[in-house]
Amino acid sequence: MWLRRGARAEESEPYWRQRSWQWSAGFLGIAVVVGGLLALTSPGTEDAGADPARRPAGSGPLAGSAALKDGERPGGCTTDDRAGDRLPEAAPKDLKWREIGIGRVPVSASAGPTRFQDEVWWCFAHTPMGAALAATVIPTQMSEPGWRTVTEQQLVPGDGREMFTFMRSQSPDRARRTDATPASTYVGVSVLAYTREAATVSLLIKGDQGFVATSVEVRWSGGDWKVQAGGDGSLYTEVSAVQDTNSYLLWGR
Repeated sequence: MWLRRGARAEESEPYWRQRSWQWSAGFLGIAVVVGGLLALTSPGTEDAGADPARRPAGSGPLAGSAALKDGERPGGCTTDDRAGDRLPEAAPKDLKWREIGIGRVPVSASAGPTRFQDEVWWCFAHTPMGAALAATVIPTQMSEPGWRTVTEQQLVPGDGREMFTFMRSQSPDRARRTDATPASTYVGVSVLAYTREAATVSLLIKGDQGFVATSVEVRWSGGDWKVQAGGDGSLYTEVSAVQDTNSYLLWGR
C-alpha cells in the first residue's frame, strides 16, 4: 500500500540546525560534521586514476541530456514502463541490493537504475517505482567522492542545486574506513505524490532507535528521474519518527 500526502513542508530554521542536513548522511551511519552538512566516510580503496570529484564539467553519461526531446531517453537507456502511473503493491521481483559506501541500496533490472557508469547510477523507469528508486539511490551517492559528477548530472539545475554544491563543498571527504558498519538501513518507501513530471517519495529507515522517515523530491528531466534540491540546498525533509509502517511498501531482504 502506498500513502499519498501533501508536498514537503517548509523548514524555517537555519540549515545548520535542520536535521534533514544531518540525516542526509547520518541515517546511513555516516558521521555528521560540524554545522550539520554532509560528512562522508566510506570503506574501500580509492581508484588510482582520475579523481571522479574533479572530472571536467559536462562529462559523463547524462551530459547534454537536457537537450533531449519529450519522450526521448539518454543513449542505451531502456526500462520496463508498462506500469505507467499505477502505484505498485509490492517490490520488484528482480530487486537486488548494491553497496554504496557503507550502505546498501535497492536496485532493479526492470525499474532501475539499469546503467552504472562510475558514480552515476542512472536510467530509472518512468513509473512510480522508478521514481522511488531514484529518490533512494541518487542522494546516497552524495556520500561518495564523486558527488560533484552526480550533482551535475542527477540534480535538477537551479538555485537548490547551486546551494547544495556550495554547502557540500564546505565538507571535504574524510579518509575512508574499512571498519564502518551502517547504523541505519533502508527498509521501504511510500510515494506521497506522483505525476509523470514529478514525485515526492518518503523513505522508511530503520535504526537503533526504531523507524524514521524523510522525503525526497524528484523530477523527470532529460529523459530520467533527477533529485530536486530544496531552496536551502537540502535533499531531504526533516526526519520524523514512524510508529506504523503499514502505509509503506517494504523492500524485504
